Amino acid sequence: MQVSILAGGEAGQGIQTVGLVLSTTLSRGGLHVFSDQEYQSRIKGGHSLFRVRAADHPIGAPTVKIDILIALNKETIDLHRAKMAPEGTVICDKETLKIEQADPALVHVPLEKLALETAADKFVANTVAIGAALGLLRYDFELLAIVLKQLLAKAGNDIVEKNIRAARAGFDFTRDNPRGRSLPAGSSLGQMLLNGNEALSLGAMAAGMRFLAGYPMTPTTSILEFVNEKATDQGIVVVQSEDEISAINMVVGASYAGARAMTATSGSGFCLMTEGLGLAGITETPAVVVLGQRPGPAVGLPTNTEQGELLFACFAGTGEFPRAVLAPATIEDCFHAAVRAFNLADKYQTVVIILTDHVLATSYETVGKFDLTKVTIDRGSLFSEKDTSVDSYKRHSVTESGVSPRAFPLQGRALVVTDSDEHNEEGHLDEDSGNRTAQVAKRLRKMDSLGKEVASPRAGMVDGATTTVIGWGSTYGATREAVSMLRDEGKAVNHLHMDQVWPFPADAVASALGKTKYSCVVENNATGQMARLIRMQTGIEVSCGINKYDGRPFVPEEIVAAIKGRVG
Repeated sequence: MQVSILAGGEAGQGIQTVGLVLSTTLSRGGLHVFSDQEYQSRIKGGHSLFRVRAADHPIGAPTVKIDILIALNKETIDLHRAKMAPEGTVICDKETLKIEQADPALVHVPLEKLALETAADKFVANTVAIGAALGLLRYDFELLAIVLKQLLAKAGNDIVEKNIRAARAGFDFTRDNPRGRSLPAGSSLGQMLLNGNEALSLGAMAAGMRFLAGYPMTPTTSILEFVNEKATDQGIVVVQSEDEISAINMVVGASYAGARAMTATSGSGFCLMTEGLGLAGITETPAVVVLGQRPGPAVGLPTNTEQGELLFACFAGTGEFPRAVLAPATIEDCFHAAVRAFNLADKYQTVVIILTDHVLATSYETVGKFDLTKVTIDRGSLFSEKDTSVDSYKRHSVTESGVSPRAFPLQGRALVVTDSDEHNEEGHLDEDSGNRTAQVAKRLRKMDSLGKEVASPRAGMVDGATTTVIGWGSTYGATREAVSMLRDEGKAVNHLHMDQVWPFPADAVASALGKTKYSCVVENNATGQMARLIRMQTGIEVSCGINKYDGRPFVPEEIVAAIKGRVG
């Protein structure tokens, strides 16, 4: 049992509100929900949409099929009518939109008229549409009323009450419509509805983050906003810097002083941060960077999605220094990736990049409550006067592991010295060739241990498989469902998915690919960056790449069609 609802209209018509209220209401009724949104980079005008998919089983991607289309403008019908399921329904205000053609799928709901009659405000027409959609599903209206009270509480009782009246009017108008269907609400599953940025922010706070700096840039701006709302209670300093160069340098400074620190940006901002990454690398200062990918080059499609910065994240910066790149696959993964990133950054005293994208950052999904008792904090090798004499402390002492004991300024009497030029063990500038060789080798030895901590790819193997479908990051939900659909058709297909991409899990990937004749990499970019990374690290040439770079996420059905067309 499942339903797919798409709400569309112009920017400024409250499409995001429609989607969020529907998502929250359906999840409160015990359904699993996945919702994603698409909007243009303008204040008003331009087509926006919010897709809500709900089912009685876990889901992690949108679908092609639309059961209910909420059209707040005529363009929405023109763009999406052909994608409707055979028994699908379009909710629209035919009078306002001046629609005269006969189409049995179009259910006229006088949105503006009902809004004016019940709330004396035509701008709550979107709330009428929410009620109409849930009326068609004969859902529990009281759940909707509770959600509206909670989400609109800050607006005041008058606003809450008129929105509830508007929703009730829409609900009653469509409840008995013959095109409706019953979608029963059960007991709550005790799940949360979060987007990727919210989950990542919660993970960072759970990990003990004390400093966050950034310059607002989609799709990571809401990380700054979310953490800032909770900064006082959590004891976190949040700084909106003048640019991304300042942000990364502030993070390095805060971390040098002992605070767990993070910044969040997108591709263009990350470009500006690359020199700061090198500063963190040579001074061996932990730094966590969230890189929310979006289509480029330059500004590209600033509010759409892409996976075009995989190789950039793995190799950005001048010179050679260790780093880890995590690519969370689900909303829940975003929480755990943040905790892991801070621990790895501290343990190996280096840069850790969390690679997300627009679809993962802004999509909503029902997730179970995070078990905070399982969150561990690992600050790595810290200097202690009990173990080492203060007088002999060396910030960059050459060690077998490459990790030097770390002291913070004003910690006891230890003198913490470092330099952005090549330095010796004491941290003073030193251009001697022997010292240079020793320090580079010391830093790069961290990669040996980092490599041992690489998370194994998620592997779903079946007997007799001839094809392996490979994905990374946010394509997980779509590829997992596509593989399931192929298996339901009797095709034996393996699934391999990576959520840590650097250091690269070469042995595990090579082993998995050696078990099948064909391999397909599914990724949201034009040049097959994961396929290239696999070839670079394993010497294996994948059979085909399924690439999408129109700024939109994959849906399972198009992956299935592409695999059938490529490998039979």
